[in-house]
Amino acid sequence: MIRDRDTKFTAAFDAVFGSEGIRVVRTPIRAPRANALAERWVATLRRELLDRMLINGRRQLKAALSEYLMHYNTHHPHRSLDQASPLRSVPSPSPAATVGVLRQDRLGGLIHEYAHVA
Repeated sequence: MIRDRDTKFTAAFDAVFGSEGIRVVRTPIRAPRANALAERWVATLRRELLDRMLINGRRQLKAALSEYLMHYNTHHPHRSLDQASPLRSVPSPSPAATVGVLRQDRLGGLIHEYAHVA
């Protein structure tokens, strides 16, 4: 786990993660932007998933995260990739008259994915 050097993270905080076998890595000194990508991903995860679901346990959390990661890497558009997903490219545009739309629900309808069908 990567974390910053804020004083709110005590040795007890690191010990909790250490007991689960997670290695804690602190960001470099005087590098406030070193953790920007991780913080952006966590903010997206919180906004799109965790703020909208009540998680009852570890097993449910792992299942929800697994499903969300599949959505994020195969369907979610990324601005830096010209609106493509990391694991697939953007399909070529089709004529509007012959295009239908197929909706797939993920996480019990919390997230909707749309795809073109002929």
